[in-house]
Amino acid sequence: MAFSGLRKQINKANQYMNEKIGGAEGTKLDDDFVEMEKRTDITYELVDELQLKTKEYLQPNPTARAKMAAVKGISKLSGQAKASTYPQPEGVLGECMATYGRKLGEDNIFAQSLMEAGESLKQMADIKYSLDDNVKQNFLEPLHHLQTKDLKEVMHHRKKLQGRRLDFDCKKRKQSKGTGSNISDDEIKMAEDKFAESLHLAQMGMHNLLENDVEQVSQLSTFADCLYDYHRQCSEILKNLCETLEEKKQEAASRPKKEFNPKTLHDLQLHLDSSDGINHHGNDGINGTRIGPPPPYFPPAPAQPYPPGTTPTRSPLPSPGQANPQHGWDPLFPPGNPPKSQNASPLPSPMKTSPARSPTAQAAYCQALYDFDPENPGELGFKEGDKITLMKK
Repeated sequence: MAFSGLRKQINKANQYMNEKIGGAEGTKLDDDFVEMEKRTDITYELVDELQLKTKEYLQPNPTARAKMAAVKGISKLSGQAKASTYPQPEGVLGECMATYGRKLGEDNIFAQSLMEAGESLKQMADIKYSLDDNVKQNFLEPLHHLQTKDLKEVMHHRKKLQGRRLDFDCKKRKQSKGTGSNISDDEIKMAEDKFAESLHLAQMGMHNLLENDVEQVSQLSTFADCLYDYHRQCSEILKNLCETLEEKKQEAASRPKKEFNPKTLHDLQLHLDSSDGINHHGNDGINGTRIGPPPPYFPPAPAQPYPPGTTPTRSPLPSPGQANPQHGWDPLFPPGNPPKSQNASPLPSPMKTSPARSPTAQAAYCQALYDFDPENPGELGFKEGDKITLMKK
């Protein structure tokens, strides 16, 4: 910085402190200029806030906006261009409806209605993306250009005007008090000319900015046209959707209802053991129910016909305490054939059967179907499943 420039900065600071603290008076500008400055400040705040609120209107989800901004910043640092699309809420809801409609099945009327509504919402999401692009191109970009060029230039002239005014007032005050004997009239004249030049540029810049209503209203009209076109297309889609859903409702009302008979446990092949609640065949279910097919059924062996002169009695194999040789039963240990050892089986081996016993094994017999307790003398008692052998005819 040159020495003259340093002196100018010192004069500005001196004059500013004297006006704020010492009570010195500077050059007063007229009310029209002050009003223009106020309107310019409001316009500057308006443009900045209008851009922010418009972006919030187009993309209301702050989390998604932050994510998109982060992806954009990372892509700039890495040198890779990555585009992140804002998830429109209509598209998210439409995709949910369409997905679950397909899962329910296309033969279901409610599923068909869900898919119709989902496709309509996804069409609205596509129109919302078009609205986003149109508003950014025809409304936000002109506002950004106004902020970064016209408003920036006006604010620069105003800042420069403030500095030249302070420099002019400082030199004029020093000359009037006699403290600045080295300040000549030419310097004061030069400071005054620069002050007048900055005043003219600031006034013209603010005037052109504030009187540019045609362009600004045109941009606002374009924004309104974009909104109208978006809502018009969405209203047409919703109108068609309402008509389609009304037809689906009439179709569902006219469809005959199917009769439904709830299945029982027997229909589902579930068996419940009422005795102990436990399934003895495996595959136990809740409360002893059996899950799966029932166990195979084996019918009992056919009973042999009773010989003439015999009465259905108890099992032909009585307990050892009830065995009676008089009824034709062989004793377990006949006389003359004691067991060879204490560990030997008391039953004769099939391979060593005496020839005298073979006719007994081949004699006719029958199998009892139920229990029988003897009631009269000479009757034979037996249990279910006992075999009754015919000893003689």
